[in-house]
Amino acid sequence: MASFAIIPADFSVDVRPAPHSTDHLMALKEESLNEMKQKNQNDKYHDLMAEEQSLTYSQTYKTETTNLKVQMSVYTGERAFSCQHCERRFSLKESLQSHLKIHTGENLFTCPQCGKSFTQRKTLNAHMRIHTGEKPHACQLCPMSFTRKEGFKTHMRVHTGQSPFTCQQCGKGFNRKQSLKVHLNIHAGEKPFMCPQCGKSFTQKTTLNIHMRVHTGEKPHACELCGKSFSVKGSLKIHMRIHTGEKPFICSQCGKSFKQKKELDGHTRVHTGDKPFDCDQCGKSFGYKSHLNKHMRIHSGENCFICQCGKSFSHKGNFENHMRVHTGEKPFTCPQCGKSFTVKGNLKTHMRLHTGEKPYKCDQCEKSFKNNTSLKRHLQTHSGNKLPLSLK
Repeated sequence: MASFAIIPADFSVDVRPAPHSTDHLMALKEESLNEMKQKNQNDKYHDLMAEEQSLTYSQTYKTETTNLKVQMSVYTGERAFSCQHCERRFSLKESLQSHLKIHTGENLFTCPQCGKSFTQRKTLNAHMRIHTGEKPHACQLCPMSFTRKEGFKTHMRVHTGQSPFTCQQCGKGFNRKQSLKVHLNIHAGEKPFMCPQCGKSFTQKTTLNIHMRVHTGEKPHACELCGKSFSVKGSLKIHMRIHTGEKPFICSQCGKSFKQKKELDGHTRVHTGDKPFDCDQCGKSFGYKSHLNKHMRIHSGENCFICQCGKSFSHKGNFENHMRVHTGEKPFTCPQCGKSFTVKGNLKTHMRLHTGEKPYKCDQCEKSFKNNTSLKRHLQTHSGNKLPLSLK
C-alpha cells in the first residue's frame, strides 16, 4: 500500500535556472559586460588624470624655465634677441616680436575714439586715459598726477633731485634719458631741424614745432581757470602753480621755495655769490642770463618797446610798468591791507612792513634795511658822502 508524506503549509519551491541554462548565461554575460565597461571608464579616467598631470607639469616646467631665463637675462644684462632692421636688442623674444611691428607698420590695437593705432594693447590702454582724463598715478608730495607710471617715476625725480642720466663730456645730470640725448647735440653742434621761415636751427624737432608758433601766433595750451594761453605746454604747467600755490623747488640752505627750477638755480647764487654771465664790453657780471641780455641793450642803445607818448624802453617789464601810468592800473595788491601798486617790486618792498623782513644788511655794521635805497643812504654815514638827491 502506497504511503504519502505530509507537506507543511509554508513550504515554497525556489525555481532557478539550471547552471547551464540560457537565462543564466545571459545574466553572466551582461554582468561581465558591465564590469568591462566600468573598467574601461576607470582606465580612461586614470589616463586622463595622468595626461592632465603631465601637461600641468610640462606647463609649470616651461613657465619656471622661462621665468628663470628672464631673470637670468635681467641679472646678466644679456640681450640675445636682435632686430634685423635696426641695432636694437632685447632680452625677451616677445619684446622683439612687439618691436618688429614698428618696422612692419602692423598696428593691431586701434583707439575707438580717435582712430590712432598701436602695436601693443597696454599702449592703447595708456592712450585711452587721454580721452577719459584718468590719471591713476598721483604724487604724494604735490598735487600732480599722471596717466602713465613712467611719467610718475620721472616726476618723482623733481622732488628727490635724482638725475640718473649723466653727460660723459661735461658731467651734467638729467632726470630723463631723452633730455640727455638732446643735450648731447649741444656738444656735437648738431642742429638738424631748421625753420623754413627764419632759418633758425634746433637740436630736436619738437623744439622746431614749438618755435613755429612764434610765426603762426598759435597758443594751444589754455589755462582753464583764467583763460590765459601759452604756446608751450611746460609754460602752462608753470603758470598753473600761480593758482595752486605749488612751489616744488626748495633751497637746501634757507628753505625758500620756487615755482621753477631756474628760479632756484638763480637763487642759490645769492648764497654762493656766483655770477657766471659776463658782459664782454664792460666786464660786469650777472647771476641771470636774462639780466645780461637786458644789460647789453645799454651798450647797443636798443629800445625795442616804444610807448605812444614817445618814450621808449629797452626792457619789456619797464615798458609794461610805464603803460600803467597811462591806464592807472594797479594789479599788485597787498593781501593784508589792500593797498595796490603798479609795480610788483613795490609790492614786495611794501610787504616787508608787515613781515618785518630786512634783507639788505650793512657789511660794516650789523644794521639791516627793508630796501636797497635805505641801505645806500645808510652807507653814507660810514663814508661821509651824501646820497644823491635822485636816490632819496
